[in-house]
Amino acid sequence: MQIIISLSSNPNPNSILSQPRSLQQQQARNNSSNFTVKACRSLHSSSPQITSIGYGYTGSSSSSIVARCSSHLSSPSVVDTMELHEPVAWDEADDSFDDGVSDEDVKLSIPVRAYFFSTSVDLKSLVEQNRRNFIPPTSRMTNYVVLRFGSTKPELIGSAATISGSDCCYMVVFQYGSVVLFNVRDQDTDGYLKIVEMHTSGSLPEMRKDEYEVREKPTLDTWMQGGLDYIMLQYLNIDGIRTIGSVLGQSIALDYYVRQVDELVGEFTDINSGMEKTGTFRMKKKRLFQLVGKANSNLADVILKLGLFERSDIAWKDAKYAQIWEYLRDEFELTQRFASLDFKLKFVEHNIRFLQEILQNRKSDFFEWLIIILIGAEIIISIYDITHKSITSL
Repeated sequence: MQIIISLSSNPNPNSILSQPRSLQQQQARNNSSNFTVKACRSLHSSSPQITSIGYGYTGSSSSSIVARCSSHLSSPSVVDTMELHEPVAWDEADDSFDDGVSDEDVKLSIPVRAYFFSTSVDLKSLVEQNRRNFIPPTSRMTNYVVLRFGSTKPELIGSAATISGSDCCYMVVFQYGSVVLFNVRDQDTDGYLKIVEMHTSGSLPEMRKDEYEVREKPTLDTWMQGGLDYIMLQYLNIDGIRTIGSVLGQSIALDYYVRQVDELVGEFTDINSGMEKTGTFRMKKKRLFQLVGKANSNLADVILKLGLFERSDIAWKDAKYAQIWEYLRDEFELTQRFASLDFKLKFVEHNIRFLQEILQNRKSDFFEWLIIILIGAEIIISIYDITHKSITSL
């Protein structure tokens, strides 16, 4: 193994190599703060492939250069050499400077996954069976619980402790059926969802899923910074988990109810299309009442169960979490999506009222014809009685 090291503060390597050794050493000592070191290690092998590992340091002087290691594969025993006359850009010397993202930033990425697979969760029984994982609430909100799995170190339990780099996983479970997982690997999600599944009711035929990301950056100038499908914070703690989980839980549940209303709109659209072609429609009164109940229950669940217009208690207490809460609500467009849902429900309500009037008219027509038939029957009976009496009197 051979190591070649080059020290230079002059872009022209020939000016250094042509000097006596004593002058070169003196110049190297005088410019010890402005030099570039690039060492190449070559492994001799009978194989023609030679592995080269480079190490570099760049001083603060603008005259310093970065040398590049190059391998010559003319023979297995050839030693790697340096080419001092080819400067290398920063992206070749160190990939960690690309786009300003360091390895530390990558390690502080926390995956967040939201699921909705039932319309109700018994939080009381869930807490009883997972008492050791339960984190006591810090607010008056009672429609969700937070469970922690993994490390139980005291320093990881406090509300001011961060979770990045730890082996802790957090699960926020809401009474209306949403489950939000923090710092859980994709292959482990089924195990955590089964913990909740034992306490659910009103299971859905299809589970809904959404993904998000939280990035921690302690050196961030501001408290939080938004991005595409992620939010960057100085640190993430229990209060942050509660705040983020509440918005994601509402968003994934709202998506389910929007699709339910879309089905209602589609059914009434088919009815209107049939009426346009035939001039009438066939629908039983029972089915119409079922549609009315479905529309009303969806609206009630969105307003009452999801608490879509109730502000988080944590956001009320601390402006930092209010900023997260407002940003995420705007990011997931909760207000706009509810406005769209409300508009569709008004369309459904208008159609229900119209069909009810038609059914009512049908019912009125039925009674009118019934009255006519009864009157006709009475007239016929009266004529028969008169005729019968006339015949008997003769």
